[in-house]
Amino acid sequence: MRKIRMTQNLPMVAVIITAMFTIGLTSCKQTTQDTQIPAINQSETISITENEVLEAQKAWGEGIVKIGKVYLENDDYNAAATDHINNFYNYQEGTVLFKPTLASQKQFRTDFEGAFSYFVGGDESYPEDHGFAIKPWSSVRWESIGIKIIGNIAVAMGNYYFTPFKGGDDVKVEYSFAYTKDKAGKLKIILHDSHLPYTPIDKH
Repeated sequence: MRKIRMTQNLPMVAVIITAMFTIGLTSCKQTTQDTQIPAINQSETISITENEVLEAQKAWGEGIVKIGKVYLENDDYNAAATDHINNFYNYQEGTVLFKPTLASQKQFRTDFEGAFSYFVGGDESYPEDHGFAIKPWSSVRWESIGIKIIGNIAVAMGNYYFTPFKGGDDVKVEYSFAYTKDKAGKLKIILHDSHLPYTPIDKH
């Protein structure tokens, strides 16, 4: 696996945290564009739209389904996963903060290899990974509760639902994603945080 430069995205973390604290107050599918931009972004113009975020989410879900389809066809699903990560995550320009749903040992990952292992498995460094994208899934449905845009940062929060390819109930997952536009103007993920919903413990 290539070595990934970890240079440019870390200064954006403060902006992401600020947005995540306020997004819970945003109504369903409402975008707020602040006029007061944090100092690190004052030189940037607001260049991300809500529609771009929604389109990126839809395409991400289609990419997950595609990896599973390639796997079922006994084709090169590793290449499909590599393409997916390169297309949607901004590892090319720095660190990506990645906290996948089904991880309890190495929950927090910052490099390409950690994301790749989660999606397709097979990496001895991540023995709990069995390949989330190759379960596989037939569709991914998004339910956004809000999108917060601050300069060249967009943060989205909500639920997404994964439909098993072999049938059965959708799997509901909570998500927070942060996006930025890379040097080429393509919207890329710089934070991916997802969890299964909280289940109260029955004490009876």
